[in-house]
Amino acid sequence: MGALLVLLVGADPVPPPASPARETRSAPLMGTVFDVSLPVGSSDAFEAVWAVFRDVDEQMNEWRAGSPLAELNRAAGKGAVAVPAELRALLRRSLELAALCDGAFEPTWAALWGLWDFKAKEPRLPDAAALAAATRLIDYRGLVVDDVKGTAHLTRAGMKVGLGGIAKGWALDRAADLLRKRGITSFLLSAGGQVYAGGSKGGVPWQVGVRDPRGGPDEFFAVLEVVDVSVSTSGDYERFFEQDGVRYHHILDPKTGMPSRGLRSATVIAHDATLADALSTALMVLGRDKGLALVERLPGVQALVVDDQGRIGTSSGLTTQLHVVRQPRP
Repeated sequence: MGALLVLLVGADPVPPPASPARETRSAPLMGTVFDVSLPVGSSDAFEAVWAVFRDVDEQMNEWRAGSPLAELNRAAGKGAVAVPAELRALLRRSLELAALCDGAFEPTWAALWGLWDFKAKEPRLPDAAALAAATRLIDYRGLVVDDVKGTAHLTRAGMKVGLGGIAKGWALDRAADLLRKRGITSFLLSAGGQVYAGGSKGGVPWQVGVRDPRGGPDEFFAVLEVVDVSVSTSGDYERFFEQDGVRYHHILDPKTGMPSRGLRSATVIAHDATLADALSTALMVLGRDKGLALVERLPGVQALVVDDQGRIGTSSGLTTQLHVVRQPRP
């Protein structure tokens, strides 16, 4: 879920003070574009970061034929398969977060594959019976991870795991840890709609613009000032079609198989990029009140949402970090 989530990076309302020279490199991975900004002269660190991203892509991309995750899905209902430790760790984390938000984030959502096609020239709503059958296969409790045996399995045929709503955050966390171990504390990493702002930008916070859900790709309605956190935005504006005045988008409610309702976008700020990635998707499903209530229970986590009327909602701790440039379009 939420494989292509857009956040505007470096959209500064005022010119920032001078900062050390930086170099930015980009590459397509995991269905989106990864950008890495490091101090000039960090060639070895760039290569190490790309190695981390490639490793996550090779293990955790469900679309990559022969990947460990693809093999797990292929064996659904047939028994356990060997799974690398790194993938097992992310599967365990996915199960923890699914339980935390009562299945609003769901690693087994991928049973819905093929029922929705948001890129079709003439998109159609899924067959109701097929949708009902698929949703009965969505249940994170049917994903079993065994670290003693080094295996994982899906208990029923037809179940599938999709990690598009969490794997990018996992990759950003791993890359940030690697950079800090190398002594690089100021950096900016981005993947689609998520950034990891390491340290500060020349002694001042990084500025991250939040896209207006009903504006153009370069239109933002708010700016977040952040230091050493990840910011993840999920929205209904990247992959969608409209039919009879209703917008159908790619962030699906695991309980119904239908697009989530109530929010146009959800932005989560957390020191843990994996958590931020999963939570931004979960908030889209939970809606404003339940989503913000969940965030209030999580130490060090903040959120900013835009509801289906264009109204802004925030968690109680999001105060001096947030600068609203203008109200979102109605």
